[in-house]
Amino acid sequence: MTNNQIISLREITDKTVRTILRLDVGEDQKNWVAPNAVSISEAYFEPKAWFRAIYAGEEPVGFLMTYENPDKPIYYLWRFMIDHRYQKLGYGGEALRQLIERVKMLPQADSLVLSVVPENQGAIRFYESFGFEATGEVEDGEHVYRLDF
Repeated sequence: MTNNQIISLREITDKTVRTILRLDVGEDQKNWVAPNAVSISEAYFEPKAWFRAIYAGEEPVGFLMTYENPDKPIYYLWRFMIDHRYQKLGYGGEALRQLIERVKMLPQADSLVLSVVPENQGAIRFYESFGFEATGEVEDGEHVYRLDF
């Protein structure tokens, strides 16, 4: 990680939501990641959604959201984004590492699953570097990856 910034996952509040909504991926990634406004809206209507802003120090740099059903051993990384200005600085890697450690501690958790648009090779390499493996499944045109604990 560069800049020696401490990465943290923080609740989004009425004071921070507008800033989080303004975070955005690069133009070449917009077809691969839903806007944060869509994600936060979906989270408010899904009781099993857990979502946080990713901060580097006091600067919001990204967003993540999981689907968590404690009755099942599989947890889902539903959304993950780092603003285009903060990509390739190590922030996403540290945020994902923290998320994986958190999920490992959840009831019955034995794996974390996500899906990626197959054209998004950068994201695929990123997730594979954490041990995610392709399952061979395809959901809504996205390839499914799984990390077993």
